[in-house]
This record gives sequence, C-alpha cells and structure tokens, in this order.
Amino acid sequence: MRTLYPLVFTTGLVTLGMELSAARLLEPAFGNNQLVWAALIGLILLYLAVGAWLGGWLADRFPRRRELDLVATAAAVGVAAIPLFSPPVLRLAATGLEHFAPGLLAGALFAVLLLFSVPGILLGTITPWAVRLAVRDLQQAGQTAGRISAVATAGSLVGAFLPALWLIPAYGTRWTFYLLALLLLVVVSVGALQQTHRWLPLLMLLVVLLLALTTPPGSPIRAAWDDGRTGHLIYEDESRYNYIAVRQWGSERHLKLNDGVGIHSVYHPESVLSLGIWDYFLLAPLFGDWRLGDWVIGRLETDSHPITQSPNLLLIGLAAGTVSELYTDLYGPIPITGVELDPQIIAVGQRYFGMNQPNLTAVAADGRHWLAQQPDNARWSIIAIDAYRPPYIPFHLTTVEFFTLVRAHLPDEGVVAINVGRTATNYALVDALAVTLAQVFPAVYALDEPGPGDNLSNTLLFATVQPIEVATVRQRAATLPATLPVEFRDFAQRATAQIRLIPQSPNAPVFTDDHAPVEWVVHRIIWEFMRGG
Repeated sequence: MRTLYPLVFTTGLVTLGMELSAARLLEPAFGNNQLVWAALIGLILLYLAVGAWLGGWLADRFPRRRELDLVATAAAVGVAAIPLFSPPVLRLAATGLEHFAPGLLAGALFAVLLLFSVPGILLGTITPWAVRLAVRDLQQAGQTAGRISAVATAGSLVGAFLPALWLIPAYGTRWTFYLLALLLLVVVSVGALQQTHRWLPLLMLLVVLLLALTTPPGSPIRAAWDDGRTGHLIYEDESRYNYIAVRQWGSERHLKLNDGVGIHSVYHPESVLSLGIWDYFLLAPLFGDWRLGDWVIGRLETDSHPITQSPNLLLIGLAAGTVSELYTDLYGPIPITGVELDPQIIAVGQRYFGMNQPNLTAVAADGRHWLAQQPDNARWSIIAIDAYRPPYIPFHLTTVEFFTLVRAHLPDEGVVAINVGRTATNYALVDALAVTLAQVFPAVYALDEPGPGDNLSNTLLFATVQPIEVATVRQRAATLPATLPVEFRDFAQRATAQIRLIPQSPNAPVFTDDHAPVEWVVHRIIWEFMRGG
C-alpha cells in the first residue's frame, strides 16, 4: 500500500499541471482572459467531481490495485493525447477569431475543452479509489482518508507551480503535457512492477515517449497563419508570457502574439510611416512645448521665454519597437525608455525589427510596477501606453490609481497617450478610459484611426497636464518644418483634423484598482460586433 501515496501525489500534480498547461494551450487561439479561465476551471472541476463519484463507485466494485493502475494508465494516455488532437481544433479557433465567427469560436472552444474531459474524469477517480484500498481498519478510516487527501493536495500544490516556473518555459506547452503523462506512467509502472499487469503501463510509457519524440515542432495554429495570405512565418517560439510569431512579406514584417488577431509591431524599412495606429503616437509632441534641434514645437519662442527643453519618451508596451523607431527617425535621437513585460519580445525586436537605436533603453518589466519604482523626480515629456493583447487591456493599466502614477512622472507640459480598442459603433471602452483619465487630467482628446467598418478598430486617447485648444494642435500640424518628410506632414494634417475634445460621459464607468470591469466591457463590444451591432 505504500505505493498508493506516490500515485496519489503524482495524480494531484498532473491534474493541476494539466489545468495550467491547458490555459497556455488555449491562449494562442482564445487569448488570456477571465472568460476562458472561468470556462476552463469550471469544466475541470466538473470533470473532477464526476471522476470522484465514478471513482467511489468503481472502488466498491473493483477494490483491487490492478483496476486502479489501469485507470491511472488511461488517464496518463489521455493527458498525452491532448496536444496530439488539439491542433486542428485550435486552427479552426484561430480562423474563427480572425474572421469573428462566433459559431466557429464557440464550437472550437467547446471541442478543445472536451479534450480534457476524459483525462480529467479519470484523474478524479484516483483519490477516492486509493482511500478505499488504503482503509484496513474502520476505526482509522478518517485518518487514512485525511492523509491521502493531504498527499493529493500536496501534489496539486507542486502541480500549480511546476509548469509555470519550469516545464513550460524550459520545454514548451506540448512537451509539458507529455512530461506530465510520462511522470504518471513512471509512477504507475514502478508500483506495478511486482504485478502481472505491469506490461500495460510499461507499454504505454514507451508509446507516449515515442509520440513525444516524433511530434513535429511548431505551434498548433502555425498552419492557420502560414498560408500565404498572412505572410511567411520566419520566426516562432513560446516564451514565458507569449506565443511569439514573426511573419514577413518582402521586407515588411509583423509581430503577432497569442490570439492571432492583433498585430503588435510592424517593420517597414522602406516606408517613413508604419501605416497603422503606431503613427498616431507621433502626434503627442504637438500637445506640448519642446525644442527638437532647431525646430520649436508649441508657443512662440522669444528672448524672454526661450524653449530649451527637449522631449523624452516613455513607452509602456514597447513590443518590437515600432513607436521607438518612428520617433527616432522623425524627431531625432531623443531619449526613449521602452518597458516590455516579455524579455524575449525585446530580443525579437532587436533581431527582426531593427530595434537597435542607441537612444532607446529597453527594460523587461511590468510597466506599472516599474514606473512605481522610479524616483519621484523622474519625468518623461510623453508617456505612451500600448500594452495589451487585442482587444484586452490589462486592468491595472486602466485605473485612476495608475493614471495618477503616470501624472506624477509628467512635467507641466506632459502628455499621456493610450491606444484603445473599439468598433465602428461601440465606443464603450474609449468612453470608460476617457472618463477615467478625466479624473486625473483636465483635458482628454480622442483621435480615431480610420478603418473598415467590418473590423475592430482603434482610438488613441491623449490626456494633457495643461489644457490645449484643438485648433492649436491643428495649427501646429499645419506648420511643421519642411525638414520633416512630406509623408509625415501630410499625415499629421489629415489626422489632427479628426482630433476632438471628449466630453464627460455620464454612463461610462470610472475604472479603479478595486473595480475595473475591463473584460466585461470588452466582451460586450465583441458580442455586439459579432451580432452585427
């Protein structure tokens, strides 16, 4: 009976490890959001509940170790089968998300979650079955059940950290499933060495090992992206935080993360502008008073009021460096600090996106946590925020408390700019961010990126420490020096013509650290969009 405890411990480890790895498996197709987590956790708990009931019933019918080992073997094979059968479903999910097909998305999510039903239910049978086999004296039944439950919980505790801290970063998501299955099969095989049924777990151990060694590398959704329409995939990898892909057409490159919908960085070595929302961040200096070499932005410079300050820029959400490259190319080598959560994305930017400007300091950290650690006298003329997985923005970068922190690191002429998702008709998230910004800044301005009405779009919000007239910003854009590229001067005049001062929206929620229903707002936007609203 001593071998029951390693089996129960390993079962708990594999169960939690499977759940966390399942979230990572789903993330490239469905994104990282509370809805997916709720569905995943809820169904796993349902499977475990069904398994516990089934395990108790089976234990009374088959109170033998042989049947328990066979069920544990089947559970391990089920865990190993998840990465084998998930790719076609995830490819459908990626296609459905790209085209915003709700039926395809829902069906794909349901099918993927069904993949976890068999191993989840079978893993749930192990603990009650082990209790039935371990109880020899009814006077000590409670103590025995408590001890086995404690061992299972200890295994779950290890399983909660092992994938995130070691297995997934070191071996990737699919190999994590294989390693969890192999671990369970090893424990079952060792426990059955003296039994006549030992050949089955040993055989399955060899089968899963062979499967793991022969499975081709790459992402399950790679085929959905590498189809000619979306460019040639020249790089992909799985970091601690993201599935990272770089695709290319000629000299143009795009960075895509996780969900397959949003483009996080672009590289146009033959173009002055990025031809995307990143260009709109270039308009932030028009809201302040700065000197860029011989070019003065803002109020008229006089002998009594010289403008000597040069702007500097803080990017929260550096990605692969599109905004930093645009600023350097147009405004010269102004000091830029770029904060990016994922250090591997920084490395990709340096390798594939020309993110090697000497005036750029790239920092691998969470943007809010890093900013909170900066000294009180640290100031940036412009703080640009573009740190989200479309269309989800991390809630802690949307709250009054965060914008108060941002305000503390801006000078009197400072500007903050944040990229916000929307549709052609639903500005709920834009309104919420605008009213939240207005709790800290006296004026908030919006600039919509023009785009097709049948797609998700972006709005760039600007908030200033000192109010400025919209007409003044437009006048500055109209008088940009001829030394700047004509493409940018034309773009600035067209874009600033669309800038508007946002009035207070009485129905928009104010986001705080205590209550920031960002995902609730985004889910309503997506739902209305899919319904054609």
